[in-house]
Amino acid sequence: MAKKIKLPLTEEIIKSFKSGDNLLLSGVLYVARDAAHRRMTESLDKGKSLPFDIKGQTLYYMGPSPAPPGRVIGSAGPTTSARMDAYAPRLLAAGLKGMIGKGVRSLEVREALKRYKAVYLAAVGGAGALISKTIIKSEVVAYPDLGPEAVLQLEVKDFPATVINDIYGGELYVEGKKKYKIT
Repeated sequence: MAKKIKLPLTEEIIKSFKSGDNLLLSGVLYVARDAAHRRMTESLDKGKSLPFDIKGQTLYYMGPSPAPPGRVIGSAGPTTSARMDAYAPRLLAAGLKGMIGKGVRSLEVREALKRYKAVYLAAVGGAGALISKTIIKSEVVAYPDLGPEAVLQLEVKDFPATVINDIYGGELYVEGKKKYKIT
């Protein structure tokens, strides 16, 4: 049974997560990819504020897709998270609490998740059309000059995600393989 979670994430909520938990997220999350991550970390490194308050927020690494007529957004599937690994620890240090994407994270990111008490979630790759049905509202909130890589604010209802890395060092990609290993 999936846990229904109201965003933004709090430390109390995050403490209840274990790798493998299925979640249905409702509330606001942000979409940011490579170029936006680079800008955000450069701003932080220069002592500048970000164009939105990142504390307690969740970033979704979503592949851009234009909205067809009459829809809020086009296909909204996850993109590979590893491309954001160079930037993730800095954003976690600034207060980011959740990231959603697909694929394994680096050791540095996994350690930062434990240190800053944050989580990494996965959305199902290839299910972008279905995921888009959970998105109620979408608007550009930062870096519009980046076009499809601008930061979006999404309002979601029952957005499906699975906890991959929890604050206790749990990692579903490793645990899942062990569970089905033939000896």
